[in-house]
Amino acid sequence: MKGAILNSLLAISSLASARPVYERQDTEYVGPENGTLVIVGGNASDDLIYQKIIDLAGGVDAPIITIPTAEGSPTYDDDAAAAGTFRRLGAKNVTVLHTYDPAVADTEEFAAPLRSAKGVFFGGGRQWRLVDAYAGTLTERLFHDVLARGGVVSGSSAGASIQGSFLARGDTSSNTLPVGDHQVGFGFVRDVAIDQHVLVRNRQFDMFQILALRPELLGVAVDENTALVVHKNDAQVYRGTYVVVYDGTFWSREGADGKNAPGSDAVFYFLKDGDRYDLGKRQVVV
Repeated sequence: MKGAILNSLLAISSLASARPVYERQDTEYVGPENGTLVIVGGNASDDLIYQKIIDLAGGVDAPIITIPTAEGSPTYDDDAAAAGTFRRLGAKNVTVLHTYDPAVADTEEFAAPLRSAKGVFFGGGRQWRLVDAYAGTLTERLFHDVLARGGVVSGSSAGASIQGSFLARGDTSSNTLPVGDHQVGFGFVRDVAIDQHVLVRNRQFDMFQILALRPELLGVAVDENTALVVHKNDAQVYRGTYVVVYDGTFWSREGADGKNAPGSDAVFYFLKDGDRYDLGKRQVVV
């Protein structure tokens, strides 16, 4: 059975979108060297998470861009992709930026607001829409530039998964397939696959389909209304419930003795608010 599943995944992989994306410059860090990521597992309703994004961007006067493209609606208003929430919390310079056309996304006229942005927030929906619209364009390069300037890139649900180098649930036909026809994310964090809505939707076993195809990856799955804040190699859980880690080992705050954990290809563990993880060493910081 495992062989059949792996063969199916390899077949999907051979058909996966191979569109070029912006290449991160070489760095010793898994996460951004200068800026910060805020990776939210969907249903982001905690004002303190949005406040964290505002603070990391530089405060209420910092320019923040929200990207609603993943939702797939024909049009968007000025409150789309949490723009209204940021304004309610005091942010004074919030812009909604959207296109489905990569030719438009590759123009200076469209992408110009990102040149001064201190924060970006990707809304929820289907993450492949973000790839189809922005991958390989000037807009995608300027997303990375926000981080290079020390800003914050954040997102919820689809906006979480797009931040990984491997795009979890990137299939155009269904969001229930962990491995689909789009497999390359924007790579703000490298060698990582990011899943979302993990506990609420009982997705805690789905990551193993990705790791069967790409065993070198670190798997991270973030639950709803929970954030993982990443800078360099430091990842810290913020608010909410749990982040699930798939690094081939087992960890427990009360020790692993007597836990009878499964093998490295079937094991995961949970981190809660305040817990820290070293992405470079792939181990919990205690």
